[in-house]
Amino acid sequence: MIDFEAKVVLVTGAAGGIGRATCRMFHGAGACVVLADLDGEGARRAAAELDSSGDTAWSIAHDTTSSADTDRVVAEVVARHGRIDCLVTAAGVFPPRPILEMDDASWRTVMAVNLDGVLYASRAAIPFMEPGSSMGHIASVAGHRGSPMHAHYAAAKGAVLSLSRSLASELAPLGIRVNAVSPGIIATTMTDGLMARKGDMILASTPMGRMGTAEEVGGVICFLASELASFVTGETVHVNGGWYIAS
Repeated sequence: MIDFEAKVVLVTGAAGGIGRATCRMFHGAGACVVLADLDGEGARRAAAELDSSGDTAWSIAHDTTSSADTDRVVAEVVARHGRIDCLVTAAGVFPPRPILEMDDASWRTVMAVNLDGVLYASRAAIPFMEPGSSMGHIASVAGHRGSPMHAHYAAAKGAVLSLSRSLASELAPLGIRVNAVSPGIIATTMTDGLMARKGDMILASTPMGRMGTAEEVGGVICFLASELASFVTGETVHVNGGWYIAS
């Protein structure tokens, strides 16, 4: 029932765990997927795994913190495909830093990747999105409840939630839907450090008693972009095994 045949999907942060899984799911449902990531080689390998010919999956190096570079990426996608049917912003960094050690540079870097990049990609893509298009922004449970040692990350993700709702309201008259997904503890390299420090406590407080998978997040993103969610906009879906409601 989820069919993206002939749809063009741009995913930022596509070489990461959630981004990569999301690309696989969109491609498996028929989409042409463009994988953008600062790790250009990682994105290239991920695209080749989907389609070695490059016809239905191709990659592009992308600095999500640069508005000019984001404009370049969108221009290349549009030059090749003529439009963007779905934008997914999955680029993110999650470095631990106590608030008293959080200098201006570390704050700015985390905000630039996790928040600025969402704005830049959304703003660049809007002129090339037709009615029926959608955006899916990756937020985090940290954006709802905060996160010790990750105040900059939590602040950025909270802003992504607010930005997504604002975009949804502003773009609804254009027929463009915007939703967010808030993952909890997902089994990717991004959460390795956190699980090493607090894994037992986190799993004990998660009703489902386990970590989530990148595919489980990607599945929700694909649902929100599909016709099954055609009347859903401005919403946030939690993907955390009940951790948020139990905490």
